[in-house]
Amino acid sequence: MNAPLDVGHNLGIAARQAEVVEALRRVVPPHCVLYREEQTRPYECDGLALFRQLPMVVVLPETEAQVQDVLRLCKRLAVPVVARGAGTGLSGGSMPHAEGVLLGLAKFNRIKRIDPTARLAVVEPGVRNIAISEAAAPHKLYYAPDPSSQIACTIGGNVAENSGGVHCLKYGLTVHNVMAVRVVTVDGDVVEFGSEALDAPGLDLLSVFIGSEGMLGVVTEVTVKLVPKPALAQVIMASFPTVEAAGDAVANIIGAGIIPAGLEMMDKRATGMVEPFVQAGYDLDAASILLCESDGTPEEVAHEIAHMISVFEGSGATRIQVSRNETERLLFWAGRKNAFPAAGRISPDYYCMDGTIPRRHLSRVLSAIEAMEEKYALRCANVFHAGDGNLHPLILFDANDPEEVQRAEQFGAEILELCVEVGGTVTGEHGVGMEKINQMCVQFAREELDVFFSVKHAFDASGLLNPGKAIPTLARCNEYGRSHTHSANVRFPEIPRF
Repeated sequence: MNAPLDVGHNLGIAARQAEVVEALRRVVPPHCVLYREEQTRPYECDGLALFRQLPMVVVLPETEAQVQDVLRLCKRLAVPVVARGAGTGLSGGSMPHAEGVLLGLAKFNRIKRIDPTARLAVVEPGVRNIAISEAAAPHKLYYAPDPSSQIACTIGGNVAENSGGVHCLKYGLTVHNVMAVRVVTVDGDVVEFGSEALDAPGLDLLSVFIGSEGMLGVVTEVTVKLVPKPALAQVIMASFPTVEAAGDAVANIIGAGIIPAGLEMMDKRATGMVEPFVQAGYDLDAASILLCESDGTPEEVAHEIAHMISVFEGSGATRIQVSRNETERLLFWAGRKNAFPAAGRISPDYYCMDGTIPRRHLSRVLSAIEAMEEKYALRCANVFHAGDGNLHPLILFDANDPEEVQRAEQFGAEILELCVEVGGTVTGEHGVGMEKINQMCVQFAREELDVFFSVKHAFDASGLLNPGKAIPTLARCNEYGRSHTHSANVRFPEIPRF
């Protein structure tokens, strides 16, 4: 009974695909349009491989004018559009739409201008994060936000997700380091938010756009702030007998008025999987280690390092080691930044979470995660930006076992909802995407979600840009509430307001 309907649906999709491919080939070179399965398969997911979907068509424009034409065409044909950078995101934010166009911006990879006097760089969205610092290095400048994927992730994706990194505690997230963006709207118009000056007239739409996950427009140019490379940087590696003691030490560092350049935590399972991979010299006997960096002039660093050591000793540190040179400093950080790939040494797959909590609740939440390991019968390695409370638990599982996949997803959901319960948020820097859309129902009341939809509608009334991501509908929240009755925080609104 169902076969004729399925065949008819497939024929309809094929006809639609042919129509869109033909239309796209009239506005971009034919080699920029991919539609065969072997061509589109590499674009089926981002770094969160739990969510996969083949796009109907992939288009790889080479100029801003082509991006304009593609968006105008998609609006005329009512075709959904998902923008994609390097695909290193971890929330399913660039997962394709089955009946839509995936707009890849990998060819926008030029650094247009480095201005050492104004301390800024103007780049295209496909420029890799680390490439900006490499280009600015001759001027003794660099771009501060440094996600662990900085060797591969692109600045356009960083803007979409408001990415951070190990140095975001002192230097801020993407939103604090981007001065302006050039954007193509769903109507094909080019607009600019922000400026090269310290301020721009009118509403601060730049801050609205950064972190909007491709739902408001497509970035074609980004102006970023560059900062002077410090004369010296040193890292303390401090060992602690318990995770709780390390969590308390983080609170004590901040409470002492110290703002480190970076303050990261790794538990014993995390150091155990990283050390054989990187050989950074981590203390494998410690229940948890902290990496705490100071940068500035030699005099400033010497004073701050001494202060940090005093706080750590007072917090019960069992071992303290200070990097002796730049090579050792980079090695300490290499271990932290390679925690995700190192997970492959001990598990077929991992699920990286991204919740943020008040620092005073670090010990409580880490203890709860340990209890969840037993509840879900899955291991979890904890690596995270301890200084700003941004957790990145790595849930280890086997994607070939459907039951383990389900437990991993439930484990992750419970971590995120605990973050909300203690006064935190469901994301710090990875975005919402597909991954956390249910937890948005826990984080926000319906009235708040309706305001988000109103902002989306103001930029994209047709709803074609990255649909179904980041903001849950009323129906989705109701369904999640029915299937997760254990959560007292899920709201059940009577009627929608949008």
